[in-house]
Amino acid sequence: GSKTTQMSAMMENTGTIIANDPKLDRIKILASNLERCGASNVIITKQNGIALCKNLKRAGFEFDKILVDAPCSGEGTIRSSPKTLLMWNINTVKSLSKLQKILLSSAIEILKPKGEIVYSTCTHTPEENEEVLDFILNKFGNKIKIEEINLPVECTKGIIKWRGDNYNKEVEKSCRIYPQNSNTEGFFIAKLKKLK
Repeated sequence: GSKTTQMSAMMENTGTIIANDPKLDRIKILASNLERCGASNVIITKQNGIALCKNLKRAGFEFDKILVDAPCSGEGTIRSSPKTLLMWNINTVKSLSKLQKILLSSAIEILKPKGEIVYSTCTHTPEENEEVLDFILNKFGNKIKIEEINLPVECTKGIIKWRGDNYNKEVEKSCRIYPQNSNTEGFFIAKLKKLK
C-alpha cells in the first residue's frame, strides 16, 4: 500500500484510484495503510489484473495514469530477504515474463490517448523488464513510446542486449536501480506514454 498511499497523497485525496491486488493478505495490508493515512479516494478491488483490464475495457473505462507494479521474481529484494535467492529459478522468470507481457498489454488497452503507464518490478532479470518493454514496443508500434525518467536516486539505463537478444534501443530510457548504488532494494522502472 505504500505506492497507493503516496499516489493518493500526491493527488491530495482528489480523483479516483483503483488499487487492485489478487491476494487477500496484501489487500488487508493495503486497506490498513489507506485508513491509517486517510486516503479516501481509493477503491480496492481483488481480481486477476488481466481480467480486471478486460472487464474495464468492456465497460468503456479509460484511465489517465496506470501503475503496473508487476508480479516478479524479486531479485531486487535479495539484500533484505535472502530467502528470495533460494526460491529463484529460470522457469519462474520465463513464466512471469509471459504474464507481465499480457498484463502490461492489457493495461495499455484501457489507457487514454496521451495517458501514461509506469511499469515497475523489484527484479533485475532482463526477461521481466527490458524484454517486456521490447515486446510492447513491437506489439503497439507507434501507439506507445518510452519516456525518460528523472528520479532522486541513481539510475542505470536499461540494457539493449542480453544473452543473444537485441532489444529496441528505446528501452535504454528505462531505469535500473541497483542496491549498491542507491542503498535501496533493487528496482526496474519504465514510463510509457500512449500516443494514439
